[in-house]
Amino acid sequence: MTLSTHVLDIARGAPAGDLKVSLYRIESGSGSFVASALTDADGRIAAPFGGYLDAGVYELLFAAGAYFAHHGITSFLSDVPVRFAIGDASERCHVPLLLSPYGYSTYRGS
Repeated sequence: MTLSTHVLDIARGAPAGDLKVSLYRIESGSGSFVASALTDADGRIAAPFGGYLDAGVYELLFAAGAYFAHHGITSFLSDVPVRFAIGDASERCHVPLLLSPYGYSTYRGS
């Protein structure tokens, strides 16, 4: 499986560049660190983020509070976790995040 993500800052109406994203594999209820990266100027981390991944449960942790603090914006959110399961390791997985200081939305992208 390959993984990518894209973060849009809907409060500022711009891609969320320089936002730290960490990836964890979840097994037996706890996470083991896989990788971390900063989003690029377009708010993206391209595949294969974390390398080629096996089927399983993963969590992306978006450092929203630090990102908004960097822009001088007070945020209700600190870290935003997005946990998801992949059953077929041959699939490509894209996880977009629409982010504001007070809420977020995500979905499985293409």
